Amino acid sequence: MKVVEGFRLREICGEFIIVPESTELVNFNKMIHLNATAAYLWEQVSGLDEFTVEGLAKLLTDKYDVSDETALKDAKAIAEKWVEIGIAA
Repeated sequence: MKVVEGFRLREICGEFIIVPESTELVNFNKMIHLNATAAYLWEQVSGLDEFTVEGLAKLLTDKYDVSDETALKDAKAIAEKWVEIGIAA
């Protein structure tokens, strides 16, 4: 899996938002808002050639006090959501 080129994380007024860098990627029907944990994961995998759900889970367990099972479940959910909304493939 990898982050789709052309999307960048921005912090706007304390909120984490994924914004497109070109007009071809703009969909004004959706605003992509991330919580601090999802923003942390995005920052870690942006620019990588590829990442895995297991890699996301490892990032979570390294940074937060969370079990491997919970981290894997949460990583899978965020990766699926990113693919669903078109910011990862």
